[in-house]
Amino acid sequence: MPETINRRGVLGAASMLFAASRFALVASAAAQPNTPFASIKQIEAGVLSIGYAEAGPADGPAVILLHGWPYDIHSYADVAPMLASAGYRVIVPYVRGCGTTRFLSDATVRNGQQAAVAADTIAMLDALKIDKATFGGYDWGGRTADIIAAVWPERCKALVAVSGYLIGGQEANKLPLPPTAEYQWWYQYYFATERGALGYAKYRREFARLIWQIASPRWEFDDATFNRTAAAFDNPDYVAIVIHNYRWRLGLAQGDPQFDALENRLAAGPVIAVPTITLEGDANGAPHPDAAAYRQKFSGKYQHRVVGGGIGHNLPQEAPKDFAQAVIDADRFS
Repeated sequence: MPETINRRGVLGAASMLFAASRFALVASAAAQPNTPFASIKQIEAGVLSIGYAEAGPADGPAVILLHGWPYDIHSYADVAPMLASAGYRVIVPYVRGCGTTRFLSDATVRNGQQAAVAADTIAMLDALKIDKATFGGYDWGGRTADIIAAVWPERCKALVAVSGYLIGGQEANKLPLPPTAEYQWWYQYYFATERGALGYAKYRREFARLIWQIASPRWEFDDATFNRTAAAFDNPDYVAIVIHNYRWRLGLAQGDPQFDALENRLAAGPVIAVPTITLEGDANGAPHPDAAAYRQKFSGKYQHRVVGGGIGHNLPQEAPKDFAQAVIDADRFS
């Protein structure tokens, strides 16, 4: 059974042993909330020019932090400086279709399937000449981190995954859920229609604000915090990537044939063997699996932590100290 720890104000005994020397640095960074990223870099990787923020020493152990939807790199605006202060080289990329990430060719299909997004991250590691990193993520970013840990374990030192195991496949997604579960996925069906695609293009900010409120009902974010992230949705490919992602999940849109073999492997539910900490907020209003349902998917060193205090879906931004500590502890597991 996973070890469940309420992380609000209490550190687990295991993490105390390693973190004592680093935690003072983490705590000092936590005293400066909403720290903005100083600048955004660009690097050509695969089919993209990927925009990313970087913090910490260039020779520090690498940490890759992957954001979800409908959010952006600012989910890690407080986590990144905490980890940088602890000596890590922190990379926070914009997912395809978001922020300053751009396709290198107009001819490239705007594909949002899970395998394509994961391949982007591997291409970024190659371009940055990073052999191995600790990965952290939630929502779309959690799925990508899971995929890398499962399929490319040689590139993943350790994993921090909000909501645990999120790898899936089209066939499994065709199976009907109980009505209460289907109700939580209302936007997936909205996106399946042309009305939904047009509506999302017109009301992308209003849509995102609604999702934030539903997914994190106790997170009292202000307009400045929301608007800082919402600027990332002005990417010209943003709507196309989001719509394709959700239509692909339901089998309503084709994927790229070059990813067929990888998707077949992912559909089989590969086990993750790298050291892992899974996290869950106690007030996550978004669809998410129960921790017991995915415990068997992690065969290496493992711990599950519940973050209390009304923490919702966007856990890194709502509880940055807990997320940063999990990264440090997972890195120590390895």
